[in-house]
Amino acid sequence: MSSNEMKTPQFDHPSSYPLVAPHQEEIDLLNLLSTLYAAKKQIIAITLLFALCGLAASFLLPKKWTSQAIITPPETADVMELSHALVNLTILKVDTPFDADTLYKLFLKKFESQELHEKFLAQPPYVQTLLKIGDGDKNDLYRAIVNVSQKFTALDNSDPKKNNDAPFTTWTLNFTAPAPEEAQQVLHEYVEFITAEVKKEVIASMKNAVELKIDSEKERLILDRFNLESQHKVKLERLGYALQVANAAGLKAPVYSNGQAVKDDPDYSISLGANGLTEKLKIEQSLKDVAQMDVSVQNREHAVHALQALNFGHIDFTPYHFQMQPSLPLKKEGPGTALMVILATLIGLIVAAGAVLAREMMASRMRSLHDENTRLTPAN
Repeated sequence: MSSNEMKTPQFDHPSSYPLVAPHQEEIDLLNLLSTLYAAKKQIIAITLLFALCGLAASFLLPKKWTSQAIITPPETADVMELSHALVNLTILKVDTPFDADTLYKLFLKKFESQELHEKFLAQPPYVQTLLKIGDGDKNDLYRAIVNVSQKFTALDNSDPKKNNDAPFTTWTLNFTAPAPEEAQQVLHEYVEFITAEVKKEVIASMKNAVELKIDSEKERLILDRFNLESQHKVKLERLGYALQVANAAGLKAPVYSNGQAVKDDPDYSISLGANGLTEKLKIEQSLKDVAQMDVSVQNREHAVHALQALNFGHIDFTPYHFQMQPSLPLKKEGPGTALMVILATLIGLIVAAGAVLAREMMASRMRSLHDENTRLTPAN
């Protein structure tokens, strides 16, 4: 055989090599359902266990009831007495920067004050009934007060994203408590507490403004009286000098009574004559109070007496108007018992079915590996 001859390679028959089993990507639903049905007792048990856990959680979770009140700026009837008092102060020229809008904003500011939250809740009825804390640690008491104070909220109902052309603004006041009656009562009493704080601040501001006005008017009266006394003293001296001049000139009667035209002395007027100057000097010397003949001083003294007679203790007003009184909550916040049980049941069913299918998949995988190892292991 020549070197150029080539030997035909000899290949084994293809049947001697096993074919790789095709990968099955389809899911056998009937097989899955049969697997779930076979483990129905286990699935039902796990589902019931989750449902019971959901039921227990619905009773163990803290209940929340929120009372709401809707307020608007005060109307005329709400601030009638205050308006009368402010008119009197305006007449007496006392600056009082209070109006309906100012009172409304002051109320909202104080409603959201953390300091006033704590001051209100620190009162004995709320410490014992609402906070459920006795004479324990002061730090625990403070933490409890702070936690409860965060349940007071005030929300502006105006939506900046919408073109709201309403002629008034409204705010919603909220308080959340473990019971509906407590939520309504605490919100109502807190609104009254804040109203009282607003009244105290407004009346205190009015009293301070009146006291400042009285002090300033008294100081002005002292200066005016000193000025009048100085003028009166100078006037008496001028009358005395004028009388001496009139006597020296021999003018006894008033000059104009004789039909004479006389140019009066600019420093010492002698036109009244000696008799008239003598009588005028007696009248001026008889004055006991220099302010007796000054109208402006008397008016100022009357204003001071009027300011001192003011009494603001009886003024009653409300810095808001209720669109809705603090409500009694009819529905608690958060998911209800039925919803929690349904959700827990669905979760339990999903978990149970997933566990059964995962266990079956692992068992099937283990069987496949065992069969493959058995096939590849040569027989002895």
